[in-house]
Amino acid sequence: MLRMPVLALTLSLGSVSLVAAQTTSETIQTSAGSMQVSAMVTGLDTPWAFGFLPDGKIVITERNGDVLLVTPGAGAVTLRNPPDAYIDGQGGLLDVLVPRDFAQSRELFFTHAKRQNRGSGTAVTKAVLNADGTALTDVEVIFEIAPGSSGGRHFGSRIAEAPDGTLYLTVGDRGDRPSSQDRSNHNGSVLRITKDGAVPADNPFVNTDGALPEIWSYGHRNPQGAGFDASGQFWVNEHGARGGDEVNRVEKGANYGWPVIAYGRHYSGRSIGEGTEKAGMEQPVTYWDPSIAPSGLAFYNDGPVGAWDGDMFVGSLKFDYIARLDGSPLQEVEQLRGDSTQRVRDVRQGPNGDLWFLSIGNGALYRMSAASS
Repeated sequence: MLRMPVLALTLSLGSVSLVAAQTTSETIQTSAGSMQVSAMVTGLDTPWAFGFLPDGKIVITERNGDVLLVTPGAGAVTLRNPPDAYIDGQGGLLDVLVPRDFAQSRELFFTHAKRQNRGSGTAVTKAVLNADGTALTDVEVIFEIAPGSSGGRHFGSRIAEAPDGTLYLTVGDRGDRPSSQDRSNHNGSVLRITKDGAVPADNPFVNTDGALPEIWSYGHRNPQGAGFDASGQFWVNEHGARGGDEVNRVEKGANYGWPVIAYGRHYSGRSIGEGTEKAGMEQPVTYWDPSIAPSGLAFYNDGPVGAWDGDMFVGSLKFDYIARLDGSPLQEVEQLRGDSTQRVRDVRQGPNGDLWFLSIGNGALYRMSAASS
């Protein structure tokens, strides 16, 4: 395994400096050839998500509530006026979405835990990046799940922009398993809203008594990876209990079964629900047993590694690798693994087609590209 020094951004509280750091750079051998992995940003504190701006800058969220704006090769700032995230167990500042119209609107969308009475829940904040890239302005919570949840578990939460411009938001069951089958709350659901937080008129339960109209699908446990493929189909991966992590092809109005059906067991070893199948409940496209603790996912489209075209990549928090899924139906076919892939939290395809990922274990953002011959 080749190691070499790289020039990386090293972060410290309140400031960022560009230093020559002995940060891990390595070559990972894959079925598509050698891949060079280079640390682009180091010194991150529990990073959760990142997104690319049209000018090449990178927005990074840290669960502690900080939003960083990185200028590759130059430096970074911690933005003023971040979303008001409630730091609670697995909750805090979570995902970030850079919408397709950012160049015109300068809007960013964030998911985070929000204090609600005596409990907390998942929320979406919209904000505008100011002209000089130092602060967020017009910071507004446009949506939050119905109050009533407590504890620091299973917030989700990913947010993705659909081809029609609506937003898809994943919400975990908040540790309350039966609530995933109760459409009178938002727990354990994929939600669909507009960029102003309103309900699209064609959502499946708009006219269903007792169901919240934002719900697009339900019966999920804790989806922490989400994205659209090249055809516009929405996918999620979600944490099972002891085994049974799933990849699901999300369909309008569908019930994905948790906790009635599952491919895992409770942490105590007891069985879950009624088995692995039931009429009216969807089957996962694939699942992992034992659990890999899946995190962010990305589809690889039109990148420089032609053998990966159309494949899904999923980070593993538990086993420290990036899974490559291929085939019909999708199945894990390869594990990309190295010193850089410690507790992978997010995976995205960069502007030039390279694969980028966040490592919690290393506190770093990495770029993976085909090694030059």
